[in-house]
Amino acid sequence: MAKLKLENVNKIYPNGFQAVYDFNLEIEEGEFIVLVGPSGCGKSTTLRMIAGLEDITSGNFLLDSKLANTLSSRDRGVAMVFQSYALYPHLSVFDNLAFGLDLRGYDEDYIEERVVHTAGILGLADYLDRKPRELSGGQRQRVAVGRAIIRKADIFLMDEPLSNLDAKQRVTMRSEIIDLHRKVGATTVYVTHDQVEAMTMADRIVVMKEGYIQAVGTPEELYFKPSNTFVAGFIGEPPMNFINSRVEGNAVRFEKAGLKLDILDAFPAVKKYRDVIFGFRPEAIKAGHSFGEGILALEAEVELTELLGDTANVYACIGGHNIILKVEPYEIPKTGSVFKFSVPYESLYFFDRETGKTINI
Repeated sequence: MAKLKLENVNKIYPNGFQAVYDFNLEIEEGEFIVLVGPSGCGKSTTLRMIAGLEDITSGNFLLDSKLANTLSSRDRGVAMVFQSYALYPHLSVFDNLAFGLDLRGYDEDYIEERVVHTAGILGLADYLDRKPRELSGGQRQRVAVGRAIIRKADIFLMDEPLSNLDAKQRVTMRSEIIDLHRKVGATTVYVTHDQVEAMTMADRIVVMKEGYIQAVGTPEELYFKPSNTFVAGFIGEPPMNFINSRVEGNAVRFEKAGLKLDILDAFPAVKKYRDVIFGFRPEAIKAGHSFGEGILALEAEVELTELLGDTANVYACIGGHNIILKVEPYEIPKTGSVFKFSVPYESLYFFDRETGKTINI
C-alpha cells in the first residue's frame, strides 16, 4: 500500500489551456478515493498525473512522503485499468493476465500460480483459454482488472472502467471491485462521471468542476452537508431542487410567484442574506400535508410522472419553479392535479445566490 499527496498541483498544456488548478489532496494507505465530476472537469488528467502519464506543470506529487514528480510510471508502483479494457485480442485470458509478468521475466511456475490465483478471485477460472471476443463485457472488464492486480501493485488507478457496461453489469462490477479492494487493500484512485458509482464505492469523494476541487468528503458528508450548489446538485439522483428566493424579514419569498414561507426564525443565519437559493432533495418529502413544529407544508401542480418500479418521480411546478419529487409507487398523483407534500426543516438547505456557497444553519 502507498500514501499519496498532491500539493498545489496545476496542469497547463502547451496551447495555454489549464486543465487542473491548485489541486490539493492527501490519500491514506489503502483508501478508496473517487474523483467525480462532469466531462472535462480535469479528473482524468489528475489521474494521469498520478500515474506519471502526464507531466505536472507546477506543484508536487509525493509518494510515501517522497517527491515523485519526475518518477517514471514503472517506478511509481501503479497499475491502471482503462475504460477501453486494452486487452490483446489475439491472446487468451491466461496470456492477457500473464503478459505483464512475462515481460518482467518471472518464471513459468510463478506466472501460472499468480494467474490461477487471480482468475479465482475474479471468477475467471473457467475462461482462461478463451479469447476476449468470446467474453461478455463484464468478463472482459474483469480480465482488465485482473491484469492490474496480478502485479501486486501498491496503487490502483481506474479511469471510467465501467462506462462501457450495461446497467446490470455496472451494478455487478461495482460490488466486485469493492470486494476486490477489501481483499487486496491497495490504495485506489477511481475516476467516474457517475455519482452513483462514487456514492456506492468511495471511502471519500473528490468532486471536481472546471479543473477545481469543489468538495472532498465521505459520501454521507457530501450528501447531507454539501458545500455549495454544484455539489448539492451533482450528488444525489434526482438532483436537489433549487428555487431562487429573497429574504424578507422572517420570511423567504420565491421570486417568480411571490410565495412566502414564514420560516426564518428557525434559520437565523439566513436572515443576514438578501438573495438566496432555497433547496430540498426530491426524496426528502412526504406525500400529504403534515403539520407541526419543524415541518413545512407545500403544494405543487403536477406536470408529469415517471414510475420507476420501487419509486416514482413527480415533475411539478411550485411558485413558478420546476421541481422533482420522489414518491412511493402507490402515491403517484394525477397529471394536472395539485400535489400536497411536506418537508421537515432538517431537510431544507439555503445557499448564498451570489457565491453558491451553503449557508450553515
